[in-house]
Amino acid sequence: MIDLHTHTTASDGTYTPTELINYAAEKGITAIAVTDHDTIDGLAEAMAAAENKNIEVIPGIEFSTEYQGKDIHIVGLAIDYENPFFVQKLTQFIDSREIRNEKMCQRLRESGMDITMEELHAEFPDAVITRAHFALLMRQKGYISSQETAFQKYIGDNCPCYVPREKVNPIQAIRLIREAGGIPVLAHPILYKLPTDKLEELIACLSAHGLMGIEAIYSTYNRADEALIRRLAKQYQLAISGGSDFHGANKPYIDLGVGRGNLHVPDEVWKNLKQRSA
Repeated sequence: MIDLHTHTTASDGTYTPTELINYAAEKGITAIAVTDHDTIDGLAEAMAAAENKNIEVIPGIEFSTEYQGKDIHIVGLAIDYENPFFVQKLTQFIDSREIRNEKMCQRLRESGMDITMEELHAEFPDAVITRAHFALLMRQKGYISSQETAFQKYIGDNCPCYVPREKVNPIQAIRLIREAGGIPVLAHPILYKLPTDKLEELIACLSAHGLMGIEAIYSTYNRADEALIRRLAKQYQLAISGGSDFHGANKPYIDLGVGRGNLHVPDEVWKNLKQRSA
């Protein structure tokens, strides 16, 4: 059993990299990709935690990108996360997120909620700050009753305190992943809720620019979803990928390796992906 899409406290998961690898080993997972949002900060710890364990840790990342107004995620697998060019470009990307977060703090304060970047970094010291962290702090300070409320009323897309951030587009993310020796994968395409013709248009475009894989096995897919993505993968000669998108307590209904209980990503999936990059 393998899992090619997971998150740690380096972004918006609740398991540290070490805890994630220990948990994966306990569950008998043979290969796991650590794919935190827009950061590689947890990878060195995860790799170290796997020493003397019968588990392969695949260094990865999940880029948040924008395509025709849609938030599209590109997972990078087996990246050389110490590549100087990759690290430089990633740092620029993270800086744009920090600028956006400061603007969101200002809007929240104007709405009567005393939220600062200093507090966010103090509360989540090792994380790249995302909107999930905003929601957690807002709930901890009693401004909202649930994290869902934060997104529904304040920081969700088009809400009063939401600030869009300059994003790379998926083609740029694919190029950057490949320059770092990695395998670019279109993450959870069903979640974008695109009509089939628009989804096919997206996949055709990304395939022409170097996309190598697509998530056809995912925690929330039904059989029809998986069948559709498998058909499109075959049509555009993409390798199949799959993963739980594990976040720990931030997605309590999703467990590592098994998703909602019926997820299974065979070992052959990772073998086939690696052959694409050979």
